[in-house]
This record gives sequence, C-alpha cells and structure tokens, in this order.
Amino acid sequence: MASRRPWYTGLRRRASFPVCACAGFMSSPVPPFCVWPLVPALREMLRGSDERRPAAREEEASASYSGRCSSSSGTEHLPRYHFGLLQTPLSTAGSAGGPQREADSLGRVVPPGPGPQLFSAAAGVTSSSAVSAHLVASVIVAVVEGRGLARGEVGMASIDLKNPEVVLSQFADNTTYAKVITKLKILTPLEIIMSNTACDTGNTTKLFSLITDNFKNVTFTTVQRKYFNETKGLEYIEQLCTSEFSTVLMEVQSKYYCLAAVAALLKYVEFIQNSVYAPKSLKVRFQGSEQTAMIDSSSAQNLELLTNNRDSRNGHTLFGVLNYTKTPGGSRRLRSNILEPLVDAETINTRLDCIQELLQDEELFFSLQAVISRFLDTEQLLSILVQIPKQDTVNAAESKITNLIYLKHTLELVDPLKAALKSCKTHLLKAYYSSLEDKRFGIILEKIKTVINDDTRYTKGCLNMRTQKCYAVRPNINEFLDIARRTYTEIVDDIAGMITQLGEKYNLPLKMSFSSARGFFIQMNAECAALPNGQLPSEFTKITKMKNAYSFTSADLIKMNERCQESLREIYHMTYLIVCKLLSEIYEHIHCLYKLSDTVSMLDMLLSFAHACTLSDYVRPEFTDTLAIKQGWHPILEKISVEKPVSNNTYITEGSNFIIITGPNMSGKSTYLKQIALCQIMAQIGSYVPAEYSSFRIAEQIFTRIGMDDDIETNSSTFMKEMKEITYIMQNANDKSLIIIDELGRGTSTEEGIGICYSVCEYLLSLKAFTLFATHFLELCHIDALYPNVENNHFEVRHVKNSAGNKEKITYTYILSKGHTEEKNYGLKAAEVSSLPPSIILDAKEITTHIARQILQKQRATPETLRQRAVYHLATRLVQTARNSRLDPDSLRIFLKGLKKKYEADCPVSGQAQTEDGQ
Repeated sequence: MASRRPWYTGLRRRASFPVCACAGFMSSPVPPFCVWPLVPALREMLRGSDERRPAAREEEASASYSGRCSSSSGTEHLPRYHFGLLQTPLSTAGSAGGPQREADSLGRVVPPGPGPQLFSAAAGVTSSSAVSAHLVASVIVAVVEGRGLARGEVGMASIDLKNPEVVLSQFADNTTYAKVITKLKILTPLEIIMSNTACDTGNTTKLFSLITDNFKNVTFTTVQRKYFNETKGLEYIEQLCTSEFSTVLMEVQSKYYCLAAVAALLKYVEFIQNSVYAPKSLKVRFQGSEQTAMIDSSSAQNLELLTNNRDSRNGHTLFGVLNYTKTPGGSRRLRSNILEPLVDAETINTRLDCIQELLQDEELFFSLQAVISRFLDTEQLLSILVQIPKQDTVNAAESKITNLIYLKHTLELVDPLKAALKSCKTHLLKAYYSSLEDKRFGIILEKIKTVINDDTRYTKGCLNMRTQKCYAVRPNINEFLDIARRTYTEIVDDIAGMITQLGEKYNLPLKMSFSSARGFFIQMNAECAALPNGQLPSEFTKITKMKNAYSFTSADLIKMNERCQESLREIYHMTYLIVCKLLSEIYEHIHCLYKLSDTVSMLDMLLSFAHACTLSDYVRPEFTDTLAIKQGWHPILEKISVEKPVSNNTYITEGSNFIIITGPNMSGKSTYLKQIALCQIMAQIGSYVPAEYSSFRIAEQIFTRIGMDDDIETNSSTFMKEMKEITYIMQNANDKSLIIIDELGRGTSTEEGIGICYSVCEYLLSLKAFTLFATHFLELCHIDALYPNVENNHFEVRHVKNSAGNKEKITYTYILSKGHTEEKNYGLKAAEVSSLPPSIILDAKEITTHIARQILQKQRATPETLRQRAVYHLATRLVQTARNSRLDPDSLRIFLKGLKKKYEADCPVSGQAQTEDGQ
C-alpha cells in the first residue's frame, strides 16, 4: 500500500455526558412535589390538571408492573425475604385477575399451596404445550449484566439437573442482545434466574424485557443482587469442579459476570432444589461465543489488548493504538470487538470495504466525522429513557427534562448523518443509510417539536444547560409555566443588577459567575483592583482565592439564590408534567433508536480504524488458508518507539504449520510472537494491519503462553503455572486455532523441560493449528527431521569487537531468518554484559563446554528423510496454489518451474537420478 500521510489533525474523544440513573418516561404524570413551595394559584392549577391522588397513582403503577413481575390480583403482596432471597407472587401470564399460582421447588407453575416459597417466578406458564415442554427441559440458567459503563457485558451460567455439568459464558453484546437470546434458545431452559434489580418496579432493564418477551413459557426467578458475587462464584468452582477440568479456573478468573452468575445459580440449587453436590463432582467448562473468536483472559493480558502490563494508566495497548473513537458507544464496541474478534470472513471484508472507501473518499470521511463527533452516548440515553424513576424527586424531574433535550439533539443529527452517507457505495454503509430512513425518527422529532422549542439543544456548561431546561417547553402551552419562567428571569436580572451596584458601590470590577454547587456568586480578578487594606469589604462572605481570582458571595445574594432555586423547582415540576405526557406519546416509536445507536457506534469504530491507517502505513488484509505477512511490524511498539520497528516476514501454511523460533535473549522473539497475534486480531476485527502485505487464516481461538511468573494467589510455582496454561491450551485448541508459546519447561530441569517440550510439540503437531513456539532448547530444533510440517526460524545477531580487539559484544539485528540459531552459550554472553565477576563467567564457560561434549549429539537427516520432506513440501505448495492462485497462465508456469527447481534443490537424490536418466 502506498504511503498515506494524515490529511487531518489528531482527534479527541468526548467524555460521556452526565446522566441521572433514575430518569425515564414510562410513568404517568405525578403529583406536585411536597418540598416545592408553590404559590397557591399554582397549587390549585396543578391539582386541577391531575385529579388523581398519590395513592391511586401508586396502585396503578403497581398494577401495571404486576403484569410483568408480580401478582395481578387485587390483593396487595409485599416482598418477603428468606435467607436473603426475594419471594414475589406469580401470576398467570396474560390473564388479569386470573387464579393465582405459585412456583414449586423447581420453579414450575403449580396451584397455591401451604408453606413459604423463597423465590418467585416473574412470568407464569399456562399453556399445555408449555407444560409438556417443561417435562423435557431440565436446564436452569442464571444471567447477569454489567452496570454503568459495563452495560452490555453479559455473564451466563447454566446447569442441567439431569447432568452434573455447569457451563459458563461471558461476552459483550449490543443493544439487541442477540447473543444472549441465541444462547438461551440453544439451552432451552426450564428456568431463568436474574437479579431482582433487573425487574425492579420502574427500573426494568432492556435485557430482562427482551428475555421475557422471547421466553414467555419459561419461569423467571429473582435473586437479591448480592448473591451475584464473583468471589463466591470462584469459590464454588474451586470446591465443586472436578480436578480433570480445573483448568477452567484459569479461563474464568477475570470473567467476573459469569462467576457472579454461577454463584447465584449454585446458591439457588443449594437452597431451593434441596440438593447439594459433592465436592469435586461437577464438570465446569467455559464456552465462548460461537460467532466470535475466543481469547482467554490470560492471553488478553499477555498481548496487552486493553491494559498495559507495566502501567495500567497508559495507552500503550492494542485498544490505545486503534482507539480514535468519538463516542462512548464506539469505544465500547471497539473494546468488545478486540476481545471477541469476528470469525466470518464475509463480515470482516464488508468492514474492510467501508474502511477502504473512507480512505479513498476524504469528503465522506470528514462529513461522517463531523456528524458522529456530535452524538452523545446514545445507548446510555436509551437506557435511562426507558427507566421509571423509583421516586419522584427534583433530580428525577430534572433528569427527565435533560434527557428529552438529549433525545431531540440526537434525532436532529439523523438527517445530517443521512446526508453524509448519501453518496456512499459500499454495501454496509448503504445498509446504514437505509436504516436511517425509518419514518419513526421523523415522527418522534415532530412530536417533540410540538412541545419543545426549536432552538432548545444540548450545550456545554451547567448554566447554559440550566437555561435550556428552563425554556425547553414552548410558550403558551402552560400559562403558569410562562409566569414562573418570567419570575425566574426577573430574579436572574435582579442578581445581575445587584452585583453591578455592588461593583459601583465599592469601585471593584465584579462579575457574575455560576456553578452547580454554589449557584450564582461573585468573581473578581485580583490584578485588576487595589483592595483597601488588602481586604474585601465585610459585606462579602465565603471568600476563596484561586490563582489571581477571588470568589465570594453576600447575604443578599444567598437569599436571591434561594428564591431562584424555588422558582427553578416550580419550572422543573410543570415542565416535568408536560414532558411525561409527551414521552408517553412517543414511547411506541422509541425502539428505532436502538438501530441508530448501533449505526453510530459501528460508524464510529470504522472511522477510528480509518484514522489509524492514516497515521501509519497499514495494509488491507486478505483471508485465505495461509498466514503470510510481508514486512510486518509490532503496532504497539511503533507507537512507543521514536523510529519504526524492524519489520519481519511470516509464512505459515497447513504444510508448515509449526514454527520453532530460536535466538539469544533479547533478540526479539517475544515481541515477534505478540506481533503475529496482534496482527491476527486486527485483521479479524476488520482493521488494516501493519505490514506491506498480509494474508490470514481465520482463527477461531487465540492462545498464548507467555511469561515466567509465579502466582501467589493460586499457590502456583512458575513451573506449575506453565503446566496449567499449556494444559488449558491442549484441552481447548482445535485445527483453527492460533497458538503462541513463548518458552516452556524453563521452570524445571533441562532434561525434564526438553522432554515436556517434545511431548507438547508432538501433541500440537497432530492438530492443524498454526503454532509459533519460541524456545532456548536447541535440541527441540531437530524435531523437523521427524515432522515435515515443522519449520525452524531464528533471530540473527552480529558479533562486534571493540577497538582494542580483545572483547566482543553482541549486536541485535531483530531480523528473522530461516534455520535454527548457530549461536552457542548466548546466555553466558548476555551474562557478561551484567555485573557478574569475570571469574564466575570463565568457570561457567568451562563447565558448559564440558557438559556439551558429553550430552550434545546432533541428529542428521538421512537422504530418504530429505526426499520425503521435499515431496511433502512440494505437495502442500501445489495444493495451496490450486486453492488460492490468481496468477495468469504465464505467471503460473514460471511459478511452477520455480517449485520444481526448489524440489530438486531440496532433494539431491531425486536430482541426481533425473540427471542420469537424461544422459
């Protein structure tokens, strides 16, 4: 790819806007807040506009909620807790006022009976087909979702009551929760357990709603949130998992949500099903998402995908290299894609087509960038909008008004986004353009504009935003609201006038300022005025000085601020009632915003990939059955280094799928191995990669075994940690895996280490997985005499003598070459550079030479072995050419002649025989 210079300046990500977690729009209009000192006329007006009393409204809200999570009868059911587990009544789905049913010990729907139930079902099963299905189903599933910024990260744990096997999974999902629904449909559960906070009154999560809609014939059970405890989940696995499958602990150690799910699941079975599993009796396994490649937490840490191992605060990670996103949603999508790369080549190529178009069409890039950067956190906005406030407070009212303004701001960006995408050519961008033509965007915006002023918009600054909220509703909709706003304006004008008078009174350059904590206060630049006696007048209080500015207030200003707050609360309350009514009208159309949030986050991520390409000479990857990288380099190292890192070639095929890499310490082996894995991940998330040319085979799993640290937490020595990691790889690797092993067997004796390496290599050689194996055991290099699919590579070093000619030092080239290293005792040469005494180095050299003479026996390949190896390599190259070649006939003929010459060179016996036949 030709060198491409950046054609725009660096970008900065906008922080997500502050939002209140209790805002929503599903509730009915509420009564005036008792803490608001409203004038009598306003009180009477509000009472007249809403004749219902609080108790009646609470009953209505309870009834509307009971259809989903509680009883539908007229009897009041209060939640009860036994052993900390929530019990709520179960209703017959879809039949208001129908006969009450309760769940038996398995959560099945049964007639009410004596005795308290510790759990309750959130949805009942009534149909005969559902009952028959329940006779077959025997799987109980616990589902938990992250909160806050982790929303969308889902942990699941399931157990089959007929089979002692616990299956864990954790993955990042989008707002449609397609992965969760797919996994649950595969499991066909008898019962689903979720946190009680997921279906609290007025706070039902989207995940809970989707699951209940898709699994209407499945019983739902709520458990207190505290029982979704990841620490307890890890303890359960340690206690109950059989030793044969104990390597699952390594995989799920940092998968907090699936650990939390398994804690609640096993707690439920223990208390409610009245059955206890014997220690070390359960099979526990982790199951990755089927649509994405699996990268375990250890590999993610080793490769520094999200967190730098030396300093968690810096951005020297793969996420840091690629993250030029402008929205929180885009950043979250990039993070989840890095952890779970795609495995579908068609989907990846669709993304690459978009990046290619963005790189070729600068106008498209600039226009999209300009629009996307104006979007707020759409996903979080949606999450807040669909929540009902638990309590009607000033904060709840203010938050609802704020989020309606955010919604208007977001919808007003749909047309500019459509205009930016109008001339696009790629399939994916056209699909996003089509999704933006949804008429519901216009319907919602029109309904909002009938109530909200056209010039009301999202602005930065707390005072600016307060002004937008005060004057959001159009005039003449509510006469008393207009009066309250005029009062507020007069108070603000009075404050400004009072501060001006104080400045004239004391001959000081005073100016009015505002903060959300203090309200209106006075500021003065200390350099612009000479204070009498070096002090401010005694009328001013709460004086603070920061740098060259004084901040203070006065008793009259404090009283004015209180009046301003009272007026503001009146405005917010009346605006709140109007906004509630408006939102209830547009709620039926609101779901189109899920598509919008998905579109925005994906476009943001694609723009980020395109931006990264302009900062370095990345190339578009191809997807074949070969891993071939021409002059590739380490993307993170490039960001750290002043100069561009040394580039190297990589070539792995099914015929040469096991690469042994040798070389001295610090020659670049670990960096090279990580570079291959990072490039593979970048290619599979749809990004360009750092190379001159690249071709990849889709990897369904990426495994790494890097580092030589012990683990105090699990009481594992260096060697035991190595063995656990390699066991995990061997248990889970398949033919489509990419395996990176950097040093193995170094935590024990040389003989045992070599033996373990040999046996592990032979096992991995039985797979078609692509494996890169770095080692200091040179004896391992001779395995290529037995296995023709093994290739030896090494990192070159140069020996440079000093000017006196009596000392020699090693210069690292960081260049990868064919064959195994010829360097001997390079560990001793590295030790020479350290501060070890010369006498110790000399003794070590003598002892090493003596041992080498006794035990080192080189294995030489026989002519027959060489011939078989040459035939094998020729066959695999021919098969590969038949599959992937796009050469014209003349070029193909030249290539095949080259293969023939290489075969004759690799097989001298065959070459001699052909020469004799020709004579």
